[in-house]
Amino acid sequence: MALLTLDNLKVHFPVARGVLFQKQLGTVRAVDGVSLDVQRGETLGLVGESGCGKSTTGHAILQLLRPTDGQVHFDGEELTSHWRSSWGRWIWDSHLHDLRRRMQIIFQDPYASLNPRMTVEGIVGEPLRAFRVADRTELRRRVQDLMVQVGMDPRYIRRYPHEFSGGQRQRIGIARALALEPELIIADEPISALDVSIQAQILNLLQLLQDELKLTYVFIAHDLSAVRHISDRIAVMYLGRVVELADRDTIYRAAAHPYTQALISAVPVPDPKVERKRRRIVLKGEVPSPMNPPSGCPFHPRCPLREDRCVTETPSFRQIAPGHHTACHLAE
Repeated sequence: MALLTLDNLKVHFPVARGVLFQKQLGTVRAVDGVSLDVQRGETLGLVGESGCGKSTTGHAILQLLRPTDGQVHFDGEELTSHWRSSWGRWIWDSHLHDLRRRMQIIFQDPYASLNPRMTVEGIVGEPLRAFRVADRTELRRRVQDLMVQVGMDPRYIRRYPHEFSGGQRQRIGIARALALEPELIIADEPISALDVSIQAQILNLLQLLQDELKLTYVFIAHDLSAVRHISDRIAVMYLGRVVELADRDTIYRAAAHPYTQALISAVPVPDPKVERKRRRIVLKGEVPSPMNPPSGCPFHPRCPLREDRCVTETPSFRQIAPGHHTACHLAE
């Protein structure tokens, strides 16, 4: 049984004008019908251009954003039903609060995600205090153990974030995510803000922790090289939808969707001879606005292979080979 299942997940944001009497001008369809599953112990890579809805999907999985429609099942528990309205605001009920212990997130920017006024002990220990799972003595010992687990000196727990490099800060963010011993971690572009020399270290650390702690990852990124290194399966998103899903080897060897093919062609190859022989696919035009998505296939305005039916018919997300799904009329 899958640990995580998304069923037609949608997150739409209203666009309004005015202060007192707001008039809705439209809707941003940030996530527009995502369906996929994540098995226990695997890493699902979620890739696509900036603005395609990757991070919004991750936040909706954790219920940091309330989905507009669809369902999120975590270990058989449906999460979207655990919201209630209170004084005009939507808040979690107590059961969802307890489930959140088992799901955590590593944020993209280690410079913005750590409170500059708190020490490392306060930052990493905050989840333990919020869920009241450790007293002061136990909390300090647990924080020190977590620092060792992510490759940091436990004596650093009295320091502040500004005293660390970007890679060290991200390790602190990883330690915070591990504090409550979660089963699922959403890694929201955890290496995109880091130097290239540090990125491999963080990827290797995430893999080591996954093996030791039996973690399940949803790894969000736009760097396909990193995704290929760490992922078991890859889901490619475009304009709020998943357009292709397969294991990593199939994606790189036999991508079926033209958008996936274009993304892979942009990944540099270290061999100059191979690089010169490769066919680059350069997409023309801009990504359509999620406020006004195109009819039919959302990729058709930029697709070099489009046919007439691509403009009028929305392709179904279908299986074209065992474990290989895509949303393209032309896929065989």
